[in-house]
Amino acid sequence: MNHTIRPQRPNLDPAVAAFLDAGPQRLLIDGTWRAASSGETFQTRDPATGALLAEVARATEADVDAAVTAASRALRAPEWADMTPAARGALLWRIADLIEAHADELAQLESLDQGKAWRTSRFGEIPAAINQFRYYSGWPTKILGQTIPTSLSRTPPGKKVFAYTVREPVGVVAAIVPWNSPLLMASMKLAPALAAGCTVVLKPAEDTPLTALRLGQLLVEAGVPDGVVNIVTGYGAEAGSALAAHPGVAKITFTGSTVVGKQLAASTGADLRRLTLELGGKSPSIVMPDADLDAAVEGISRGIFDNGGQVCVASARVYAHRDVYDRLVAGMASYGSALRLGHGLDTEADLGPLVSARQAERVDDFIREGAADGIEVVTGGRREGPLGTFFEPTVLTGVREDMRIMREEIFGPVAAVVPFDDLDEVLGWANDTRYGLAASVWTEGLSSAHRIASRLQSGTVWINCHSFLGPELPKGGHKESGWGYENGSQGLENYLETKTVVALL
Repeated sequence: MNHTIRPQRPNLDPAVAAFLDAGPQRLLIDGTWRAASSGETFQTRDPATGALLAEVARATEADVDAAVTAASRALRAPEWADMTPAARGALLWRIADLIEAHADELAQLESLDQGKAWRTSRFGEIPAAINQFRYYSGWPTKILGQTIPTSLSRTPPGKKVFAYTVREPVGVVAAIVPWNSPLLMASMKLAPALAAGCTVVLKPAEDTPLTALRLGQLLVEAGVPDGVVNIVTGYGAEAGSALAAHPGVAKITFTGSTVVGKQLAASTGADLRRLTLELGGKSPSIVMPDADLDAAVEGISRGIFDNGGQVCVASARVYAHRDVYDRLVAGMASYGSALRLGHGLDTEADLGPLVSARQAERVDDFIREGAADGIEVVTGGRREGPLGTFFEPTVLTGVREDMRIMREEIFGPVAAVVPFDDLDEVLGWANDTRYGLAASVWTEGLSSAHRIASRLQSGTVWINCHSFLGPELPKGGHKESGWGYENGSQGLENYLETKTVVALL
């Protein structure tokens, strides 16, 4: 494998350069941009080159408290509480329009800060973020209660019971998002929360805070009332923990590791606060002997190599029927070897660096451990680039189900391919995991496709595709992959409470 890596920083959009040169990035609290109360900052750097991108405010517990207080005030303020559903929907549409107008700028920031390839940022994730706001802009006018006919025996003579339900926002939402798809993940939480009438304190990942901050500027420009959306940047152990523990937060929505998700579940259980978790995954792909092999090679390869495998639903475990196993392995190896590594803003690059040297080292540890255990590296398996942050697309064979590389989420461009002979056997392997986020099955047999889908223990099952996601498609995990759902009407429900009103007339 011979990848040409050009990690230089290309020419920037003037708006991006101005944003980066504006000085330390501040917190958005109650409609104003302010420094952290401590005055401290932290750095965010280009993972391809190590170049400093920006100094960012390091929020303290006091800053988090100020943000939650602002969100609590805004929840009841007439500017937000009395905004009509139609006006709230129009506001979400304006936000989408502004993201669209600044799509090139946001895509550059995303590629610089996270490392992902330009085509993934500009033509995948930024449009997906826009679609989140467009989709949920239609929902505020469709949040409906019910009138309920009753048969209560205690109704006094001559009186009538009138009963109905009202849907209300759950309250202040703590939205904690990961570093792999920063703007999209923020949008997936902000759009339904705002549609429901909630207020939000958004905590972006410390590795990738920049697009969240630029989005905050666009939210202000769109006319979001002061305090409705607050953005606190900082470390998870500081700002994130303070936000999750704050008594003024009614609901936490978190996307990230299963380890942290379990900690949140334990800490919020005592006071029964609402919690939505999208956690880790180790998604299987099952390739049947009648599959369109060319489509399977491309779909599975994209599912594991796109964004450097830093995707929660990545097709990390590939089970191929023995009749097609060799051809699938060869096809995936050829696909991965042809991908070009380069700076995220290099338009000729297919894959950028991983988000940090720390993450690249983690992926490398898995490969070295596997190699010592007899795994064959068919292609890839090496760190590249001046900082060692690039990782070659990797295809592994000779793996066993009990190996760590088959049990734990790697979050890198690493696919393990295993042959199978019997359908019941492979379904047992696919389901033998603590995760249950996503899976795919590849077959030209319609009946067998749906039978296999029904037996896979997973929140999403794709047939003859992988990583097909949209705001209208509910997305959630079974087992240790999460609680609750995002997207669709189910995603809106996360941010609503039902109140029953009973009147004696």
